[in-house]
Amino acid sequence: ATDNCAAVGNINIAFSDSTISNCGITELITRTWTATDENGNSSSCDQIITVVDTTDPVLSSAPAGVTVECDAIPAIATLTATDNCDASPVITFAEVRTDGSCSSNYTLTRTWTATDACGNDATETQIINVVDTTASSITLPIDITVECTDSIHPDDLGYSLGIDNCDSSLDITHTDSSTQ
Repeated sequence: ATDNCAAVGNINIAFSDSTISNCGITELITRTWTATDENGNSSSCDQIITVVDTTDPVLSSAPAGVTVECDAIPAIATLTATDNCDASPVITFAEVRTDGSCSSNYTLTRTWTATDACGNDATETQIINVVDTTASSITLPIDITVECTDSIHPDDLGYSLGIDNCDSSLDITHTDSSTQ
């Protein structure tokens, strides 16, 4: 500031701000600068500062993609996010299942999205391939000897139900062969 009577060092310069907020951050600042000389004479002018948020939040990394058996699907991870303007961006989660060749083979696509107050967003994705490569097991009864006139039904032999890590409703079938 300059003055026709006061020396440059004797002029007081101050400012005050008036703000209008939008989307959770300051969007428009009107900064009023005022120069006052030693006799109390003053002059003001306004500076308009527009603040924009075009920066996406920073989302922590999703776990790496994996291929697992159906009984080893990993728990859903908790991701965090930071943002340059929004102290608490919102994190949402979605999981989509895409069926494969059978009910025990499928893909899970997990997607996390962090969104700040101005709608900027960032996403992280994890792909989980679920496969069934473990064979079912069945416990068979011990061998027995019967008379040729005895009627033997498979349910009478005491085999236990099959066990499978992916399928809870196994179909158990049998075949008989006879050697004379």
